Amino acid sequence: MAVNLDPDLLSILVCPKCRSEFRVDDEASELVCTNGACALAYPVRDDIPVLLIDEARDTRQEVAEG
Repeated sequence: MAVNLDPDLLSILVCPKCRSEFRVDDEASELVCTNGACALAYPVRDDIPVLLIDEARDTRQEVAEG
């Protein structure tokens, strides 16, 4: 399911943990932090980004395993 966010909104959103920019992962419906040390993936539900650190998924383990 593609993430449907306004490009202007996406351009100002940053990771709440480290303040880095996001990349969109349409396949997983997530915004993924571009900082490799942080790399948290935040869910997008009903076209609303859930930017709560407690809701984020840590993608660093997946990269190490891949």
